[in-house]
Amino acid sequence: MQRTPTPMDDVAEAWLETLLELHPERHVELGRPGREGEYTDHSPDGHAAMADAARLTLAAARRTDVVDETDRVTRAELERTIGLTLELHESGEWRRHLNVIACPAQGVRDVFDLMPTDTDDDWADVARRMRHVPEAIEGYVATLADGIDHDQTPAVRQVREVLAQTRRLSGDDSFFAALADRGPEPMAPELHAAAADAAAAYARLSTFLERDLAPRARTTDAVGREAYGLFSRAFVGVEVDLDETYAWGLDELARMVEQQERVAHQVLPGATVAEAVAHLDADPSRSLHGVEALQRWMQDTSDRAIAELSGSHFDIPGPMRRLECRIAPTQEGGMYYTAPSEDFSRPGRTWWSVPRGVTEFATWRELTTVFHEGVPGHHLQLGAALMQGGRLNAWRRISWNSGHGEGWALYAERLMADLGHLDDPADRLGMLDGQRQRAARVVVDIGVHLGLPHPDHGRPWTGDDVLPFMQQHMNQDEGFVRFEANRYLGWAGQAPSYKIGQRAWESLRDDWLAQHGTGQGEKDLRQFHADALAVGSVGLGTLRDTLLR
Repeated sequence: MQRTPTPMDDVAEAWLETLLELHPERHVELGRPGREGEYTDHSPDGHAAMADAARLTLAAARRTDVVDETDRVTRAELERTIGLTLELHESGEWRRHLNVIACPAQGVRDVFDLMPTDTDDDWADVARRMRHVPEAIEGYVATLADGIDHDQTPAVRQVREVLAQTRRLSGDDSFFAALADRGPEPMAPELHAAAADAAAAYARLSTFLERDLAPRARTTDAVGREAYGLFSRAFVGVEVDLDETYAWGLDELARMVEQQERVAHQVLPGATVAEAVAHLDADPSRSLHGVEALQRWMQDTSDRAIAELSGSHFDIPGPMRRLECRIAPTQEGGMYYTAPSEDFSRPGRTWWSVPRGVTEFATWRELTTVFHEGVPGHHLQLGAALMQGGRLNAWRRISWNSGHGEGWALYAERLMADLGHLDDPADRLGMLDGQRQRAARVVVDIGVHLGLPHPDHGRPWTGDDVLPFMQQHMNQDEGFVRFEANRYLGWAGQAPSYKIGQRAWESLRDDWLAQHGTGQGEKDLRQFHADALAVGSVGLGTLRDTLLR
């Protein structure tokens, strides 16, 4: 149903245009033309400009009348997200924004994964953006140096790990050189010159991290309760009781361990979890050999899920039925999802960043991850919001909240188990393996950053406790577990948003069915999914208030 835009929609649309102006890379994410090759100003001046724009928009949202329920949600989310933007700015945490997974050190490179490369003009944009890498990195260095001046620096553990990443992005065999090699031959000189500039910028960043930042970085990993509370609200979209959540995380972890031990007996009678894992890893029928086989399996699994779920528990319109599964150009480990362009001309994509040297892949471990990243996980969730063009303004359609999004993806994994798609004990063991990891990181993330008592020895958590604890609860190779441990230490509050979000989604579903259900089972659940996803990615507090009003 087409809805007439309102003055509140105008405020939100203007805010999106402001974000596009201040963060030009978002044009690429949305598939919009304009500002090709440009970057966010990562310097202190850029952060100040963002804060100034946020204050103006927040004032505009507060003085604009609400005319319907959609406006009410829009204003609530504008006030929540922009208010958090200003709180984070005033805290100065942006001065030490450096971690192994989600900071400008990775983001400056990551945008190239989404840039089109079909025409010579596309490659000219790639060259232009590579030539702007030095400017983007220079601004980021200025911000980190400002953090040194204000005694607001990241943890030295993060500095050392990011240093290893930036070194891989510099030199003759860098990502940028490989990207230039893929370009059209007539443009080779231009592309390779731009690639050399980009790699040299990362070399200068490496020098700064090693010589200037590392000696001044803080030695403790914990961010403390005050900063953690702010980060948690930003990631989850509602204030949570951190001490209660820590205790719940311990209970949930114990529950996942018990369930996994029970399923391990189904895989191999009398086996421990470790023995069942070893048994499955040795089964050639559950292994893939080479990244080409991995990519084909991912695509076949995604296509099958879309076909089987469409029209039953979900409405999946035509544009959303196209999902591409790809091998990522990086080798950092893990899977991730990138949303379609606004017009769906670029489809949603699931990416697997295969670590260097890894050629064997266990399907029993990863089936649930394909559901998490694709359908009914992120692809369905983000695509459903993009399809609301007749109801929601563009800012609402492309907004993202981690508790909502990652919570939905974990909810989707459990739903697929409930619907029978993980009935094979091996696949169910893989799903529980992921759920166990997500519960464990609720414990370690909150525990270490708040200095709560460790469940094994009773002393306050330290950063050095995280890796051995996660090794107990993750059946992955050491390199991947180490990366995950460093991720939790450097990106406070993000990892628990998955399980906290899943908990909120499951509670909301049960309460919605009690309030609105008609006793028709599958039909009621399908309606809940449609109503909930149509709201868009909002904070968990806003979502619950909207669905149960």
